[in-house]
Amino acid sequence: MATNILMPALSPTMTEGNLARWLKKEGDQVKAGDIIAEIETDKATMEVEAVDEGILGKILVADGTQGVKVNDPIAVLVEPGESADAAPAPKSAGGGGAAQSASPSEAAALEATKDGKVAGAAEQPVAMPQPQSGGGTAPAPKSNGHDAGGERVFASPLARRMAQQAGLDLNALQGSGPGGRIVKADIEAALSKGPAAKPQAPAPQAAAPAPQPAAAPAPKPAAPVVTAPHTPVPNSSMRKVIARRLSESKQTVPHFYVSMDFEIDALLKLRADLNAKSAKDGPGAFKLSVNDMVIKAVAATLRRYPNVNAIWTDDAILQLHDVDISIAVSTPAGLITPIIRRADQKGLSTISNEMKELAGRAKANKLKPEEFQGGGFSISNMGMYGVKEFSAIINPPQAGILAVAAGEQRPVVKGGQLAVATVMTCTLSVDHRVIDGALAAEFMQALKGVIEDPLSLML
Repeated sequence: MATNILMPALSPTMTEGNLARWLKKEGDQVKAGDIIAEIETDKATMEVEAVDEGILGKILVADGTQGVKVNDPIAVLVEPGESADAAPAPKSAGGGGAAQSASPSEAAALEATKDGKVAGAAEQPVAMPQPQSGGGTAPAPKSNGHDAGGERVFASPLARRMAQQAGLDLNALQGSGPGGRIVKADIEAALSKGPAAKPQAPAPQAAAPAPQPAAAPAPKPAAPVVTAPHTPVPNSSMRKVIARRLSESKQTVPHFYVSMDFEIDALLKLRADLNAKSAKDGPGAFKLSVNDMVIKAVAATLRRYPNVNAIWTDDAILQLHDVDISIAVSTPAGLITPIIRRADQKGLSTISNEMKELAGRAKANKLKPEEFQGGGFSISNMGMYGVKEFSAIINPPQAGILAVAAGEQRPVVKGGQLAVATVMTCTLSVDHRVIDGALAAEFMQALKGVIEDPLSLML
C-alpha cells in the first residue's frame, strides 16, 4: 500500500526544515535503516533513515527545497507494481491527514535519534477492528484511519499487515517508533506475550463544555520601511530560532547581573607550564586555552553550588545531578551551544580535546542533537576579541550564563602598593526566580577563588 514519507521533527524547536538532498532516487529499493535523505534543521544537517521497506515511488520535495513544514509529505513509498498515485492525499494542517501530530512527535523523534540519524516518517493512519453487537470482530475499514473510538492510530505498513494477519488489536499496543508509531518490533513483542485482547467499546463521554471564543492574536509589529539602499539577507532557520528564543528569554526571564574581576596571572602560568609539558610528551599532546580552564573552574564551582546548576518550573526548582556546560560557539549560520557533559569529572586535557572537536563540527553544521540540546549552565567567551566586559542573555531553561571578557593588564592595589596584574572581568547573568543576589555573589566569589588559585583544578 502506498504511503507518504513525512518531513520528520528532528528537534524540539523544529517546525520546518530544508531538504538538503536525496540519497535515493525514484525507483530505488528502500530497506528499513537505509539513509534516504539529508535534512537541514535550525541547528544541524542530519541524515534521515527509512523505517519501512518498499520502493521510492515518487519524490514530492526536490533537493534544496527550503521551509518544508514538519509532517508535510516529502515522498511516496510504494510496493512492487504499485503506483505512487495511490498514496493518500495530504490534508491541511487543521484537518489531520496522513501526518502525525507535530507536538508529541518532536520529543519522540529525538528519542529515536541514533548516531546522528533520525528515522524517517513513512506512515499512515491505521484502521482498527470494530466490535460487533454479537461479540465478533468486523473486518478493518480500509481507509478511514480511525479506531473504534475515533482516535487516529499510526503504524508502519508492515506492522499493519502483521497485525491484521495475527488478529491483533492495534489500539491496545504502545508504539515505540518515532511519534509513537507502531512498528514491526511492537507487533513481535505483542505476539510473544500471547493472544491479543479484543478491542473494547469506547466509554461514554460527558458532553464537552461549549468552546470559548479564542482571544485575538496580538498584531505583529509592522516591518520597518527602509528607503536607503540595502541588500536583504534571508534569515536562516537557525537565525529565526535564535531571534525567537532570545526574545522570549528577555521577555519572560527576570535577569539580573553580577560582575567581578578575576586576576589570572597564576592561571596563565599554569596553562603555559602544562602546554610546555604536553609538547614534550609527543603523542597525545594537547594545547590548553584559557577557555578550557574557565570551563573546568566553572564546573568545579557548580558542583559546590548545586542550587545554581538548576532549572525553574512552576512546581519546583530542579537541581541537576550532572554538571553539563553549554559553550557558545559562533558559526556562519549563527550561534550554537555544544555541551561538555559532566565537565566536573573530566580533566583539562579531555575538556580541551572535546571542546576543539565539538567546535569544529559545530562550524561544519555536523553536531548531533544530543550534543547541543540540554545543558544546565552556559559560558559565552568573547575574550579572544578583546572585549572588556559584556552581559549575556540566559539560554532557557537554564538559570545562568557566564560572560567571559578579555584578560588585560591593569593597575591593582596589593598590600597598599600599586602593582600590575592581568585581570579578566566576568559577568554572571541569572534567573532571579532560581538564584537570589546573595547566592549569585557567593558563586562568583567561589569561582574567583578557583580561578585565582588554579592548582585546585588539579585535585
